[in-house]
Amino acid sequence: MSIHPNFQLGQILSLDCGNRNLYCEVIQVITSRDIGWVRPLLLAEFIQEQPLITDLRDASDLLWPIGLFRPALDTEVISLLSQLVPKESKVNIDNVAQHKLQQFIYQAWQAYQDGKKLENS
Repeated sequence: MSIHPNFQLGQILSLDCGNRNLYCEVIQVITSRDIGWVRPLLLAEFIQEQPLITDLRDASDLLWPIGLFRPALDTEVISLLSQLVPKESKVNIDNVAQHKLQQFIYQAWQAYQDGKKLENS
């Protein structure tokens, strides 16, 4: 990857895969490795009029190729974030949310790898 997006700390990005978008906050951009350290906020699945929202604010941070993200538009993020309930302290991690995040990451990585293979062929 040779693209160095000019993402800022705290900026909200979207990783799009099919009809789902993972919205994350930028923690750090490691430009020498084209990697972004991001904190997941929510996963939105757009299959109905109202998107299905999974709260990921307690999920694990990610290190991910930064060039695969796009800046999220304020108009798309505000309505999604407003659907999250205020964050409360949790003793246990939400296993369902963590599983959905892992499944999304696996599928996004597979799509990225398939795209890389097609480009290299």
